[in-house]
Amino acid sequence: MKMFKFAAAAGMIVASAGTFAAKPTSIAFETNGKTADGQDFSKYSVKCSNGKKVKLTAWDSRHKWCVGEESNENCEKKQINAAKAACKSS
Repeated sequence: MKMFKFAAAAGMIVASAGTFAAKPTSIAFETNGKTADGQDFSKYSVKCSNGKKVKLTAWDSRHKWCVGEESNENCEKKQINAAKAACKSS
């Protein structure tokens, strides 16, 4: 019986660990920009539940969202997925 209780408690701890990961609480537009080769992009700031702020960059008329400032790497098709990835990495 003790083994069952221990296994159940360990399972709940592991399952709840994912709920404590930082999540985006707000996304705010900052500015538009242009790269040296003329490519347009937009900068956004993501506030995370852990209190950190992370930058997002939107490319191709906001069809491609990338984590980082003026970055074209670690990208997602949807803004919320990129925001979640940014908070997870912070």
